Amino acid sequence: MSESPVSNEPPIYRRIADGLRAAILSGELRDGDRLPGENALMAEYGIARATARQALSVLINEGLAVPKRGSGVYVRRFKPIRRHGSRRLARDQWGQGRAIWDSDTRGRPYTVDAVRITREPAPENVARVLAGSEVWVRRRRYSVDGRPVQFATSYFPADLVEGTPITLPDTGPGGVYARLGDLGQAPAHFTEEVQARMPQPEEATSLDLPAGTPVLVVCRTAYTAGGTAVEVNIMVLDAASYVLQYDFDA
Repeated sequence: MSESPVSNEPPIYRRIADGLRAAILSGELRDGDRLPGENALMAEYGIARATARQALSVLINEGLAVPKRGSGVYVRRFKPIRRHGSRRLARDQWGQGRAIWDSDTRGRPYTVDAVRITREPAPENVARVLAGSEVWVRRRRYSVDGRPVQFATSYFPADLVEGTPITLPDTGPGGVYARLGDLGQAPAHFTEEVQARMPQPEEATSLDLPAGTPVLVVCRTAYTAGGTAVEVNIMVLDAASYVLQYDFDA
């Protein structure tokens, strides 16, 4: 009795996912477009509902699509933000009254919302860096092209920034670093630490993250020329929306 030949062809759900992926990557299906639903795939390919669900799950797990309860599965194809570590923080940027986000977005529209500014006791890790027990805290969310991409929390020594525009929603041209410069405490050196992890529930909600999407946590400390720490900024980034670029001399 002869053996049946072994097929190297991928299973049908994979072939369907491959076709949809190609349509997404080519631009035929664009960000926010609704993918064919389970019923449509069943009718087109003559497959069972479980197979149609598998095909869509492949794209969801790859981060190319996101399910919306009661509505369907939609393309999630976002042009990544190229975050250039040194260029965005250069004194020529904020010192000339330009927002550091202008360097990231390169003309793409961005907004800042969910702004909360409070004076609070400093968390233990922040108190050690800023050498103070009280801080002013600026919390805000950034969206690019209408999509939330980052939530940031900045801490400043309370005695240093008390009564300055840093404690107001609008800090003026150049942002907080320009205002620190007005105080004679301009940042001259930055350190950044980057960690990847899964989001906490409130982070996933704030950034509207699909299930399974990780975040990048960037902790930046700003120092004056004399070595005094004047800001700790903890940023939570949608990992699927960013490319982090750092340049080094050999």
